Amino acid sequence: MPRVDDVNEQSEPPAPAPEPAPVPAPVQSAATAASQARTGTGTGAGAGDGVGAGVGAGSPAGPGGRRPGASAGKWSVVRDLLDLKSDPLPKLSRPRWLAWLPHVVLAYLAVFFCSITLTQLQDHYGASGTTPLLLSILVGLSIVLAMRRPLAGFWIGLITAAVIAWSIHDRVGQGQSWPWLPAGIFAFAPVLLLVALRTPPRVTIGAVAVCIAFSGLAEAVFKPEHSGTSAPGAVLLFAFTGLLGYALRSTRLARTKLVEQETLTEAERAQRTLLEERTRIARELHDVVAHHMSVISIQAQVAPYLVENPSEELKENLAGIRANALEALTELRRVLGVLRSEHPDDPAGPHHPQPTLGELEGLVDNVRAAGLEVTTEIAGIRRPLAPGVELTAYRIVQEALSNCLRHAPGSRVEVGIAYGPRELHLCVANTAPTRPAPPSPGAGHGLLGMRERAGMLGGELAAGPRPGGGYEVSAVLPTDPADPDSAGAAPEPKQPDPTPDAKKEA
Repeated sequence: MPRVDDVNEQSEPPAPAPEPAPVPAPVQSAATAASQARTGTGTGAGAGDGVGAGVGAGSPAGPGGRRPGASAGKWSVVRDLLDLKSDPLPKLSRPRWLAWLPHVVLAYLAVFFCSITLTQLQDHYGASGTTPLLLSILVGLSIVLAMRRPLAGFWIGLITAAVIAWSIHDRVGQGQSWPWLPAGIFAFAPVLLLVALRTPPRVTIGAVAVCIAFSGLAEAVFKPEHSGTSAPGAVLLFAFTGLLGYALRSTRLARTKLVEQETLTEAERAQRTLLEERTRIARELHDVVAHHMSVISIQAQVAPYLVENPSEELKENLAGIRANALEALTELRRVLGVLRSEHPDDPAGPHHPQPTLGELEGLVDNVRAAGLEVTTEIAGIRRPLAPGVELTAYRIVQEALSNCLRHAPGSRVEVGIAYGPRELHLCVANTAPTRPAPPSPGAGHGLLGMRERAGMLGGELAAGPRPGGGYEVSAVLPTDPADPDSAGAAPEPKQPDPTPDAKKEA
């Protein structure tokens, strides 16, 4: 379920007297954004993407008309640009055999640009010695390093480009590219793309701005005579690379959020199914409890007439029993009304009797009519059990047979029931289906309901595939489930011993 964050109205900064009071809606912008800027938080997709633009929007201006939040936002971007933390490039999730494809492609580009940079330095600009080799290796190293530490690779690549521009300044011929080598612009683009993929947009904007500022400053101040210009091409390529990285990063984060939401939705669906099953169990067991409470009330009312000359103490105690039974019955009916009001169209109406194992043959006949071959086997002495046990056993067999119809069409199903002295054993097993199962529109959480029913009585349920194919559901239910609260209940006050006739009627 979505959560609504509480907003503290006292956290809104006071407005100066000449200015109107700030609107209550954006209360969070000043205090929260400024604290994020001071602490350096907000490195995620949405947490820190707009800090530079929104910090201090609602804060009062400082001395000289400057807003402290704006300067804090600028320093936050600078700190993020200098943050050389590890942020490895992840593998592709699918297909699995191409998981390392981005890393292989980037490693190939590193070797390629290292080679072409060395060739251009030696052949086009006449550089010699070990300096061109070292600079070419640094160009390739910046791409490799950016796969794990994007900003570290960014600064190494940018510093290497500056050293290359300085080393070839006096060797630039007529119309040759400067300050970027012809291959240098394209060699730096993968590094900038990795920065855009792994950092927030404001950091990407800062990195692109630094590259454009470097190119513009070099062109304006240090440009050699008769050299060609590379600044316009660098601006276009770096801006396009930043936008491409931002788009890919947004798509990846949106997909990740979607997967998280789907996982959360599935968990909520399972929880809702479990709660609905518990509600259904409560509605069904109400009839059982209400029946016994009604019997207690009637017996308590009739008991004084079955005893000759009952004492006033006995009459008072029996009247108290009847009053408590009627009060409990009223509360049960009130709770039942709330539960049934949520499901007005439930086929199990308020006057519909709850099923028992005596109706098992009718259930099996319905499944046979649907096309399954079902055989039943009952072991032990068949006898009536507690109503809750009868109802739970019937529902477990019903759900298991429904699963066979949905997921194992054409299979043979065996239903086994064994009456023990203390436990009731249930087993529903089916063979492998003979034809493909059609898509099932259900939520697929029937096993949750069966386990909930068995656990409510203190029993156990197991389900899983059979070794020879097919599926099996088995349960063990106590024939006389104990009250879980009886162990810790306080001892009841001692009452006068009723007559034997009263005992018999109770």
